Amino acid sequence: MFSEQVGWPDEVDEVFSGDLTAAAAYVTPAGGAVVTSVCPLGIDQRETREVGFTTSLGFPRKLERIIADPGVALAYHARDHGFSASPLFVLAQGSAAVDIRPSRERIAAIVPQATRFAGEPVRGPVWDRLLREYYYERVFVDITVRRVAAWPNLSASGEPQIYGPAWPGPPSEQTPPRNGTGPRVDMDRAAGRIGMLPHRVLAYRGADGFPVVLPIQLAGHDAAGLRLVAAQGLLPPGGRRAGLLAHAYHPQLVGIVTRTFTGWLQVADDGTALYAPHTARGFVAPPRKKLLLAVNGLSAKYGLWHARRQGTADRLQKLAAQRGSTRNEGNTSK
Repeated sequence: MFSEQVGWPDEVDEVFSGDLTAAAAYVTPAGGAVVTSVCPLGIDQRETREVGFTTSLGFPRKLERIIADPGVALAYHARDHGFSASPLFVLAQGSAAVDIRPSRERIAAIVPQATRFAGEPVRGPVWDRLLREYYYERVFVDITVRRVAAWPNLSASGEPQIYGPAWPGPPSEQTPPRNGTGPRVDMDRAAGRIGMLPHRVLAYRGADGFPVVLPIQLAGHDAAGLRLVAAQGLLPPGGRRAGLLAHAYHPQLVGIVTRTFTGWLQVADDGTALYAPHTARGFVAPPRKKLLLAVNGLSAKYGLWHARRQGTADRLQKLAAQRGSTRNEGNTSK
């Protein structure tokens, strides 16, 4: 992977600092990609060429994979309920460092941004105790940007403007999995759930090792898989492992529906794309703020309890130290 940091213009900076959600992708040991939705909270340190997001120790597998292979991507693919009115689809690729134990100062510094995007925190003796882990036990993923691709519209059609190294050619085909490439989940159910959600992106490992995240549409399905449509030239020909994300969200992220899949993508020479899901996961958050916060608070408590019981933080810290992909600077974001 290349090592130079890159800058970006004002129109891209508006997207980084204004979008309520982004699609975060990382690669798997088998050469696939997993893509999930995150709230980047406007983390945009233009002066140091960094973007990022926060997550929880309750998701150790994601953190382990990012630490093991720090090439990641953030796709800013939806303008709903944020602060940017830009038409651009923006993909930031870079190298991640994980701040597993951020300082109290860093946690405090992100509160104004969290309030801007997610609303005023609910306070009171009971709420403070319930939400302590949710608000204050966070992990930061800091991404040093190596390339930015900005397409002129959210469908990513047309020629992108590239900031940094030139866009690589298509990646080579991958070896099919031993268990076959066909679907392993109920296709009617998967298609029905994806079809109900307005935002959909697909992720795969690019030719230079960084994940590529691109918008797709569902054009039907059958027993062989999901028929996908993307802007001309976006999907690489041949077969490969890929991840798919479909989701919806309301203002301040009160009410979220997320469906994530891993599977096999097959793209014919004529651009016809077939996606066969192998795994499926879903998450639905209630559309009422206090109920949502109660669920998040309890989930965070359980996740942190489990992480401490399993020694997750120490294990991740050691892995990060071995890989050289940790950070404990207490730095703040824009």
